[in-house]
Amino acid sequence: MQTYRFREYSFLHVYCLEQPIFSTRAHVFQIDPNTKKNWVPTSKHAVTVSYFYDSTRNVYRIISLDGSKAIINSTITPNMTFTKTSQKFGQWADSRANTVYGLGFSSEHHLSKFAEKFQEFKEAARLAKEKSQEKMELTSTPSQESAGGDLQSPLTPESINGTDDERTPDVTQNSEPRVEPTQNALPFSHSSAISKHWEAELATLKGNNAKLTAALLESTANVKQWKQQLAAYQEEAERLHKRVTELECVSSQANAVHTHKTELNQTIQELEETLKMKEEEIERLKQEIDNARELQEQRDSLTQKLQEVEIRNKDLEGQLSDLEQRLEKSQNEQEAFRNNLKTLLEILDGKIFELTELRDNLAKLLECS
Repeated sequence: MQTYRFREYSFLHVYCLEQPIFSTRAHVFQIDPNTKKNWVPTSKHAVTVSYFYDSTRNVYRIISLDGSKAIINSTITPNMTFTKTSQKFGQWADSRANTVYGLGFSSEHHLSKFAEKFQEFKEAARLAKEKSQEKMELTSTPSQESAGGDLQSPLTPESINGTDDERTPDVTQNSEPRVEPTQNALPFSHSSAISKHWEAELATLKGNNAKLTAALLESTANVKQWKQQLAAYQEEAERLHKRVTELECVSSQANAVHTHKTELNQTIQELEETLKMKEEEIERLKQEIDNARELQEQRDSLTQKLQEVEIRNKDLEGQLSDLEQRLEKSQNEQEAFRNNLKTLLEILDGKIFELTELRDNLAKLLECS
């Protein structure tokens, strides 16, 4: 019962007394414990997620409330890692709670800011753990005078305000340290000095025990008052939650109008872009038509030139045909003239042969006479 009250005191201490270091709003999810794959929403709407620093235990926590229900109570440890799975969603695993938390933010900026704070407080938790370990090593190192036995460690505020995984020891005024004897007996004078030392230590522990018991009684007396304050805070939170719900309804209508306006603006912008593209297409088609007209004019001009060339070609062909006919006629005439010359030459050769014979005969006649 006392342990439960002290844990409740620690939780109320964080919510009521400690101020958040950093706060943001996000949709909270937890991994499905059955499938370990699907996300289960733990809040119907965006809630406040805050970083708290517990100066009593020197730890950092991530805490979020949905009304009066704590949906996140995660202590940051050096082994934790915050992972960005998308532009607006991040997650981290809490081994103590045996779950994986997921946060959906409204913008990438909020996600980046939360991740930066997580890394910052994780580093601070690591440094605090190292200092705590160094302190524990220094306090747990036995001296030469305490080699004779072991004492039970006294209760501290850290042991009272422990986490849910730690067990809080009961505080009793009559608890006394027990000294285990060693096998080798020490000299009487040395043993007497050690006894006085342990008696002084015992008196100190009893004084600390009395102070812690008084603090425990005072804390127990204040629990009722804190419960009343918590009930008042819960009522205020419920009223604020209803007010937020009303404002969200109004905001949802405004968001719907804004969304419709945004869609219309987007549609108008798309139509303007389409109109601009059509105008560019019309200009391009006009330019192509002008180019086609120029090509048609060039084609008509070339066609006319081609017709003129064809007509001229036909005239040249006619002239060529006439020249060929005339050439053929001239060749025929030359052939006939050549044949006639040949005939005349043959006749002339025959006459010359006859004249030669006649001359020879006349010469013979002259010689005979």
